[in-house]
Amino acid sequence: MSNLFPKSVNKLPLQILIFIGITTGVVLAGITYYATPKYTRVGYAPIQPVPFSHALHSGQLGIDCRYCHSNVDKSAHSNIPTAQTCMNCHSPGLIKGDSPLLAPVRASFESGNPVPWVNIHVVPDYAYFNHAVHVARGVSCVECHGRINEMEVVHHAKPLSMAWCLDCHRAPEKVLRDPALVTNLDWQHPGGPAAQIEQGRKFVHDWNIQPPQSCSGCHR
Repeated sequence: MSNLFPKSVNKLPLQILIFIGITTGVVLAGITYYATPKYTRVGYAPIQPVPFSHALHSGQLGIDCRYCHSNVDKSAHSNIPTAQTCMNCHSPGLIKGDSPLLAPVRASFESGNPVPWVNIHVVPDYAYFNHAVHVARGVSCVECHGRINEMEVVHHAKPLSMAWCLDCHRAPEKVLRDPALVTNLDWQHPGGPAAQIEQGRKFVHDWNIQPPQSCSGCHR
């Protein structure tokens, strides 16, 4: 009697096991990379050359974000403050002007070389993001960076992933506020979340806000 199936069928169970093993490995590798802080960077808090407490400067002292990040509402990029900005308060004879912790700032001021700050929030080269567009239309710093004014050490608080950005682009009314309040990280609408969304819808209508949702909007 002839065989109903060719001999190659005998290898099928092994091939299925190999396929399942490879597929499982690819899925686990994808989850490990794309669904963990290694990819989203959430929680990333590098050691900086100069300890700087946003909780003190922004929170307790109430220094406006734009004093240090002076072009955040005018430029596509949020600038890192120069040594001159720091020295306005921390020159010798002023606040902690002789502190050894501020030695890198004094060296930068004297040499003209920038303080080697470690970037925390990094937009990939393949993605286009304009800070000024968002800030000018009432997207607060807190929406993307979290409660910076409460951080002793700044950490990466939000995923800033494509899906996370698209959630905002699909429903911008949830995050919009009066542009005059964008740097007030403690602000909450006095009428509660529902009133904030209603006001956000008005901003969307009045300003004709249409955030791009297609690939070309961010990948130019």
